[in-house]
Amino acid sequence: MAAVDLTTHPGHLARRLQQAHHLLWNTMVSEEITSPQFAVLNALVAEPGLDQRTVGERVGLDRSTIAEVIGRLLRRELLDKVRDPQDGRRFLLRLTDDGLRTHRRLTVRTARMNQVFLGPLDADEQAVFFALIRRVADAAEGLRRPGGPVARDPADPGSG
Repeated sequence: MAAVDLTTHPGHLARRLQQAHHLLWNTMVSEEITSPQFAVLNALVAEPGLDQRTVGERVGLDRSTIAEVIGRLLRRELLDKVRDPQDGRRFLLRLTDDGLRTHRRLTVRTARMNQVFLGPLDADEQAVFFALIRRVADAAEGLRRPGGPVARDPADPGSG
């Protein structure tokens, strides 16, 4: 059996992109605040007072991951959690003053990091890149939902 060309495998390329992003994030943005943590801060700047489930949906994180991310941000005192006055079982999230300052500082750094990350592409290529990767990411969201279109090859005994 011959080796496959991994440059034609989107998962392989996505992993390589993620590794590059992780390296740039840690060197140019923050070693303390992760990209998913920044996404949560950013979601709450855009829409203060969201509940945990809604924040997770906004930033594309599953229930267990969003719970962990929010827990870390609460421990760092970048978020406050308050009871929803209309539903006592639900908690709403807001950035603390330190959370707002952190978001503001990291926003400038992420802009610089993105310039480096996208440096190999000209402006038109960047627009196409974003359109295509957004389309694939949006379609992939459907795979996580119950009954999502995950196809299995019935001829492959290892697929079931």
